[in-house]
Amino acid sequence: MQVYEGKAKKVIPLDDGKVIMEFKDDATAFDGKKKGQFRGKSWLNAQISAVLFKVLEERGVKTHFIGVAGDNRLIVERLKMYPIEVVVRNVVAGSLKKRLPLEEGTELKEPIVELYYKDDSRGDPMINHHHARVLGISEGEIREMERIALKVNEILREYFAERGVILVDFKLEFGKNERGEIILGDEISPDTCRFWDAETKKSLDKDVFRFDKGDLVKAYEELYERLAGTS
Repeated sequence: MQVYEGKAKKVIPLDDGKVIMEFKDDATAFDGKKKGQFRGKSWLNAQISAVLFKVLEERGVKTHFIGVAGDNRLIVERLKMYPIEVVVRNVVAGSLKKRLPLEEGTELKEPIVELYYKDDSRGDPMINHHHARVLGISEGEIREMERIALKVNEILREYFAERGVILVDFKLEFGKNERGEIILGDEISPDTCRFWDAETKKSLDKDVFRFDKGDLVKAYEELYERLAGTS
């Protein structure tokens, strides 16, 4: 049985068209140049992802989520993943502040959707529709992923706002299932999103590790408590 191991997860295929997604305590930043390990991070990312996948499913977004399979494991539908990441931005932060003449924290008039090619050796470069089509992804597939990403953004912005959290930006990955449907895969966690406290603008995500802002696990715990305590 082939096991895929990435920077933050292991993917263990099963025989029934399902996959075990096992989260790791490892953390990386800046294309793997910065590394760390944080006990309890894997459990928090698995549980937060489970909560958010359930929220999306309840509101009509199809995901690969099936259930929780252990403290740091989810069971999900097997997908053929697209080699791109879809990023949605609501607030200026991260690389966007380097590309636009806007201050960090500026709320955008409308969400920005970006595409990135998944390749660590190339630094996951930003691409456009033309590049994606050269990679074998049709215009219709690109548009569908962007449509779903904006729907996810609409649902989660409201969901987090009710819990005193700003959804700054986030990364999604998509795949096709055996029925040929494009559905949401991977994870939705503080590893793949930026979350700020609505009042203090304190980071509740991996930026705590990236920029040495404090205790990473405590930040993730605070986010999870807001979800678990009010969902």
